[in-house]
Amino acid sequence: MNLTDTALLNSYSLYALYSAMAIYAFAFIAFAVDLARRSSAVSAMESDLTEVDAAASVGRVVAAGRTSTLERPAVKRPVLSRISARMDDDAALPYGRSSSLRVGVALTVLAWALHLAATIMRGFAADRVPWANMYEFALTGTLLIMTVFLIVLIRSDLRFLGTFVTGLVLVLLGVASLQFYVEVAPLPPALQSAWLVIHVFVASLATGMFALGFALSTVQVLQFRRENRVREDAAAGRSAVASGRRLRFLSTLPSSATLENLAYRINIIGFILWTFTLMAGSIWAEQAWGRYWGWDTKEVWTFIIWVIYAGYIHARATRGWRGSRSAWLSIIGFSAVMFNFGIVNVFFKGLHAYSGLSL
Repeated sequence: MNLTDTALLNSYSLYALYSAMAIYAFAFIAFAVDLARRSSAVSAMESDLTEVDAAASVGRVVAAGRTSTLERPAVKRPVLSRISARMDDDAALPYGRSSSLRVGVALTVLAWALHLAATIMRGFAADRVPWANMYEFALTGTLLIMTVFLIVLIRSDLRFLGTFVTGLVLVLLGVASLQFYVEVAPLPPALQSAWLVIHVFVASLATGMFALGFALSTVQVLQFRRENRVREDAAAGRSAVASGRRLRFLSTLPSSATLENLAYRINIIGFILWTFTLMAGSIWAEQAWGRYWGWDTKEVWTFIIWVIYAGYIHARATRGWRGSRSAWLSIIGFSAVMFNFGIVNVFFKGLHAYSGLSL
């Protein structure tokens, strides 16, 4: 491929990427509107509960006045039916027919298609797999994060995570396009191996799993705190209406236990993939540098991430860690993944310094 064709394909890749980012932004807004609608539904529930509490209070005052008959304002049946439909704290209001959810998912799929096109065109422009530097790895890694999210949506209705996932992908793509972008360049000799395809792709797929587990764990921590407030208010005899003034939409989402189980299963898949990444990297290091392990900064941080997730799985499976403790381990693990990508790759010198940036 001549230089003109390479430059043209690369420019098309950039146009597709910028278009995908714009549509991801609109999808983010649509998902945020859905969360706002959930909050509005909870506010309506609170109004209904307040109406019933007021009716009950009037009835008690009349009774205390020793009147001959107990007078209590009638509570409309639709109000009672709406309250009974919302009283289960662990039940999620699915909003399956929400137009904002449908728009959000449709826009996400469209943005994903453009994102895929941008990644493929970058690969054709470079005449190799598109993950040989920081920009390309971010391009491919965020594509796999979104791919994992869309695939999981087929089996589980996790559309309420759309705001978190699209927001994360937008931030990563923005940083990559502004700070990590480099022109198409040939591979360094150490990267001219089939292990580049295997090792980096599996690492990117594991990152996609960890990202989804991170989003679930973050919502789990918020949900766990809300449930604790509800239990404390119930024990103190306070109204349940006062328990969720902030982040009202949480009461429409699955319980913290359900979120924890989902995050655990997804993180286990990511851990298996990361284990293969560690093993494949050792084999590749032996072929490229003549040793399996050399305490390079990137190797050390890859092992640290493996230890954190191994500790997360072990603590939950054998030590009985539940609730926010296990969720925080998952959050710390993904933070280590992001540190490995955004800090170690750029600011730490070593054999893995393939960022393509001039620092």
